[in-house]
Amino acid sequence: QVQLVESGGGLVQAGGSLTLSCVASGSIFSIDLMAWYRQAPGKQRELVAVVTSGGSTNYGDSVKGRFTISSDNAKNTVYLQMNSLKPEDTAVYYCNTYLRKSLGGPGYGYWGQGTQVTVSS
Repeated sequence: QVQLVESGGGLVQAGGSLTLSCVASGSIFSIDLMAWYRQAPGKQRELVAVVTSGGSTNYGDSVKGRFTISSDNAKNTVYLQMNSLKPEDTAVYYCNTYLRKSLGGPGYGYWGQGTQVTVSS
């Protein structure tokens, strides 16, 4: 099995910063990508940022220029540096990964349990 464990969420004032971390462990041969999604109350889950094993990144429009995603492939870890936080960034942030358990094997997607980020005005 594969586990994703997120950390770093919390309460911060508008304009502040937080860094989220997510570590993947278990039956992992290789990771194709790691990503962060978020879901605010009453809203659909949305992509925040994604990073591929090759280092390519992509961001949701609402966070471009404020958030930075990075990864440590050796540690199967992804980070999300969040700056200039706004109250509308308040949500549960979920880590997501697409990985393979063997050479040439199929890919599998996994989700973390989520970590709450609350930005006060």
